Amino acid sequence: MPTDWLLVVRCIAMNCIFVHGLGQEASSWDRTISLLGTGYQASSPDLFQLLGDQTADYNNLYSIFSKFCDEQTEPLNLCGLSLGAILAMQYAIEQPDRVRSIILIGAQYKMPRMLLGIQSGVFRFMPNSTFQKMGMSKSNMIQLMGSMAALDYSDRLKDIGCSALIVCGEKDKANMKAAQSLSDQIVNARLEIIAGAGHEINTEAPEKLADVIRGFWKN
Repeated sequence: MPTDWLLVVRCIAMNCIFVHGLGQEASSWDRTISLLGTGYQASSPDLFQLLGDQTADYNNLYSIFSKFCDEQTEPLNLCGLSLGAILAMQYAIEQPDRVRSIILIGAQYKMPRMLLGIQSGVFRFMPNSTFQKMGMSKSNMIQLMGSMAALDYSDRLKDIGCSALIVCGEKDKANMKAAQSLSDQIVNARLEIIAGAGHEINTEAPEKLADVIRGFWKN
């Protein structure tokens, strides 16, 4: 292929950022990204590596994610799962001129405090080695979850004006109601339920997820 044609391809490639969830890492998106095919300039920041020695709280995490996005070529196409979806949603709210589209997978827009409390309680009885695989200590993970308890974007969903795809696994009952509400409240949103999938669709059903993402971004 001629060099000048390669330059054209790079210019028209969509700038896509994939944001992993809590308990995941950047590589959790590898299979999904590989199945998308050509035409996508994909990146996936490792949130906890970028956080480094900073205090493990949501505000610091959003700050480093926002900086990562600010350094990218716009317009951005954001795709996040769970915690990653919350970060992507906030960025789309606060930087609407930089975001072309957003995909929110297994997302909450108002944190279920009871569920967070139960999860934190479960974490306390899990071995430290489990959390080391996630790139964060057990105490930092619990601290991060605690800092998210007050998050509530209910009154700001109307500020998301870009095209939006809300995705939820058929078996992800904990997030199904929020997914339906997000699709109702975001102006240019539609809902896609992935049959047979649970919460971590990017690792459980990457083929199905890649098909849905590709179809959305081609429109």
